[in-house]
Parts: sequence; C-alpha cells; structure tokens
Amino acid sequence: MTLDRERDDLLGTLAEHRFFLRRTADGLTDEQARLRTGASELTVGGTIKHCVAQERIWTDFLVRGAAAHDLPDGAFEAQFMLGPDETLAGVLAELDEVAAATEQLVRSLDDLDTDIALPTAPWFPPGARWSRRKVLVHLIAEIAQHSGHADVVREGIDGAKTMG
Repeated sequence: MTLDRERDDLLGTLAEHRFFLRRTADGLTDEQARLRTGASELTVGGTIKHCVAQERIWTDFLVRGAAAHDLPDGAFEAQFMLGPDETLAGVLAELDEVAAATEQLVRSLDDLDTDIALPTAPWFPPGARWSRRKVLVHLIAEIAQHSGHADVVREGIDGAKTMG
C-alpha cells in the first residue's frame, strides 16, 4: 500500500465517523444539545465538543509529542459540557475546522511510522510509544466510540437514530 493510499484510508475513515457524530446533532436546538438523557453526564453537544478537543490534542501530539496532553486543571472535564456562551453551531463549526487541520497535517507528514513517546499517565504503560499511524487509528476509535455515545443520548431526546 502506498503512503498516499494509507492516508486516504485513514482520513476517509475518520471523516466517516465525524459524519455520524455530526448527524447525531441534526435538527437539535442548543437546549436539546445540552440535555442529559440518562444517568451519565453525556450530552450530544458536550460529546461533540469533547471529540473536537481530543482531535486537537492528538494531532498536536503528532507535532509536539507528550506536551500536547498537558492540560490545565479541570480542562478535561470541561470538554464534555457546552458552556453558557457556547452553541451547537459553534462546536459543529469547530469540528469542521479541526477536520480541515487534521487533513492538512496528515497529508504533510513524511511517514506514519515515526514513533512518539506517550505522556506519563496511569492508562499508558511506562515508556510506551505510538507510531503516527497508531495515533490516527486511536483517534478514529475515539470518534467512533463517542459517536455511539452521542447516538444513544440523541435517541433519548426524541427517538432519532443516526443509522436508522
């Protein structure tokens, strides 16, 4: 497989999962995007906001390494909530912006084999390293998983399903 085809496949799969994530928000108001429909704190808007933040962090990781994961206290938790001055349209616009930036960055990489040291965290083995490819696969999995979360929350709002 050529590097260009591999990039096309990875970026195409990421775009597919972003599409499903975006679709969970179709027709929702800002108020509905903030609704919790179960015991969890998850909302459609907050889940999209989290995906945007994670894509920014992981693509920044491809450039700066572990320092990209240095977040101020409370920043991770804030990723899951639309603030009072944030809108669904705003986070969807940010999703488009981060998608374009990711596309540009991945297309500029000279290879996907370069390994990068992961940050020190309880969920990563000490000294672990991921290839650029593994980072992109992880990002695809992250968006896909949270797209499913958003779909369940959306179904609880009005019965709408992303794929049905």
